[in-house]
Amino acid sequence: MRPKCPMAHEIHHQHSKTGRFIRIAIRLTLILGLVYLAKLGIDLLMAKIALFETDAAARAMTGLIITVMVGYAILLAIPFIPGVEIGIAILVVEGATAAPMVYVATIAGLLLAFCVGQYAPMSRLIQLCEDLRLFRIGRLLENIDKTPRNDRLDAMHNRLPHWLAAILCNYRYVTLAIAINLPGNIALGGGGGIMMAGGLSRLFQTRFVILTIVLATLPIPLSVWLMGSEILQ
Repeated sequence: MRPKCPMAHEIHHQHSKTGRFIRIAIRLTLILGLVYLAKLGIDLLMAKIALFETDAAARAMTGLIITVMVGYAILLAIPFIPGVEIGIAILVVEGATAAPMVYVATIAGLLLAFCVGQYAPMSRLIQLCEDLRLFRIGRLLENIDKTPRNDRLDAMHNRLPHWLAAILCNYRYVTLAIAINLPGNIALGGGGGIMMAGGLSRLFQTRFVILTIVLATLPIPLSVWLMGSEILQ
């Protein structure tokens, strides 16, 4: 067998590097585009919320509310977007009448974020991390993908201090509920980021997550529905 030509090997290597660079550039462009669209979405949504106070909007209130709620749910599902603050802004402006719709939209947004993390193809995510040079995250996702659910819990339990392991492992659904209600949780990725990370961990069962979200997001909308938006001021 003849040895490979050094020139051919070099050309193949250059093509491989070029292909990787193009993939990274495309994916970074997509990420930046999504960030820009999220910013536009927030601005548009806040403008729509401001319309609630105008008489002209009152004549088309149903369509406006549906638009706002769908936009709110989508933005809430995006990591590091202050979705909860947007929901509270809607409650402050609209009061008790909007509380049930904000509640449903909050559930939908958080559940969407969880499902994206829970059911996204892990191989694609690992490849994305490698293309973006996020090797530690890629290895973490690869370990998650290869480890059965019960073994994952045991490994997490063994790595954490005993008192913390009992909380995060044995009461992980309670911890999840507290995290999405924690003031300043935007530093942890916001509600959408926390739920997406929970889905990626593959440590949670969807039916119990739905119950957790339903109960965890109930207090504020219920309080506004019963006592009015003054409770938030």
